[in-house]
Amino acid sequence: MPININNLFNSINKNSKMGDFQDLDHIDGLSISVTSANLYSKQRDDLVLFYFRNGVNHASVYTQSKLISENIKWNLKINKKKIKALLINTRNANAFTGKEGFKGLKILADSLSQELTQKQKSDEEKPIKVESDEILFGCTGTIGEIFPTEKIKKSIPDLIKKIKYTQNKYLWIKASMGILTTDLKPKLAMEECYIGNKLVKIYGIAKGSGMIYPNMATTLGYIFTDATISSSILKQLLKQNIHKTFNAISCDGDTSTNDMVSIFATGEVENSNLKSVKDKKLTEFNLSLHNVLLNLAKRIAADGEGASKFISIKVKNCRTDEDARKISFSIANSPLVKTAIAGEDPNWGRIIMAIGKANVNIIPNKISIKFGNITVIENGKLSNSYNESEAANYMKEEKIELLVNLNLGKKEFTSYTMDLTKKYIEINSDYRT
Repeated sequence: MPININNLFNSINKNSKMGDFQDLDHIDGLSISVTSANLYSKQRDDLVLFYFRNGVNHASVYTQSKLISENIKWNLKINKKKIKALLINTRNANAFTGKEGFKGLKILADSLSQELTQKQKSDEEKPIKVESDEILFGCTGTIGEIFPTEKIKKSIPDLIKKIKYTQNKYLWIKASMGILTTDLKPKLAMEECYIGNKLVKIYGIAKGSGMIYPNMATTLGYIFTDATISSSILKQLLKQNIHKTFNAISCDGDTSTNDMVSIFATGEVENSNLKSVKDKKLTEFNLSLHNVLLNLAKRIAADGEGASKFISIKVKNCRTDEDARKISFSIANSPLVKTAIAGEDPNWGRIIMAIGKANVNIIPNKISIKFGNITVIENGKLSNSYNESEAANYMKEEKIELLVNLNLGKKEFTSYTMDLTKKYIEINSDYRT
């Protein structure tokens, strides 16, 4: 597959370098193809296929929005134990497109199933038929525009032709760039770990930059592993790790119609049989999966539309998990807090405001606040050691850490967000033009 190096490293990607990303290589049982269906006015990759020759176990979590895209509706109807392919398009969300949008997916699924079945016949000793209901879809882009069924369908033969059975770092980056919309950087993460005495891989890519706020998962995220794990266990692992990863980020407080995070297990590594999500042999895998999801989630928040700063907001020693979460997101989603940080202003009064509006029972004289290692509020009042100039200097950093301590319990939650700049307004005021 030819790779346009200029496309990989041009200015739109914030001068990203190959060395900025982990060395994702090959996962057995997975194939990748990337092409252009000419969905944009400028030439770029906009169609990505993940093909699973032998089928894979899988699990997904989806947006909780009451208005969901047609591809989410399609995916929710899939009840096959094994999935053979995942097709992702950018530029068009296929949301609020009605019956025609759903019909378009059926046309694409039929076409892709026929082409992949032919691919099986030409490449496999024991070819199997690929059914249309063994295909999942991911769509991202503008809501309400007519779904470009014909453009995508015409690109399927080229997509099949470009299937690569062996992956490398270049191909993973190319795939991760093929699903971007307003993102400025591709998002990739990887971990390796053991299940028993078997080494397994966990690779992931994601996209997301705007319309990001957790309500299950907040963007598109796709995780791949060569481990042998049942779909039911994958579902439990994904759900329990979403809360403090993809559900811990917010760029602008808006939840998309298209949010999905999926995990696929090829089963090419014959690890020991796992009967329960509580199996001790899954401990290391569970931690590694969490790390991959958190890595991707942080990359999304850091690459939020117009972002100049990445902000983590840890709220600790609360009575309940929900109290910690409410306060953390009250701060993360406050335009006043985000604009102050964009302006490098250590305006701690806005933090106080955001804590107060979170509708959590607090004791004011127990509250402490830190900007990084700088103590701002101590025992409910401005710290005697607080130095405004020191705090202002800290706010010039690209990574800002806010710590709120309620001193009321043992529960905590950390959210991740970005600042709110003029660039965010520019991007979203002419998003479609």
